[in-house]
Amino acid sequence: MSIEDRAKATGKNIEGKAQEALGNITGDPEDKAKGKAKQAESKVRHSVENVKDNVKEKLD
Repeated sequence: MSIEDRAKATGKNIEGKAQEALGNITGDPEDKAKGKAKQAESKVRHSVENVKDNVKEKLD
């Protein structure tokens, strides 16, 4: 996984956690949902990059 892609995915996860926390504090269900969605997106990005790494490793 490239460091840049890993950093982007981690940043998206942190952003999602912060938005979810804000939603919990303010009681805004939309913020909570958007925060959880960003965290899920981050997990998908990490999974895709892990697959790329595994394929690259097998080809090398």
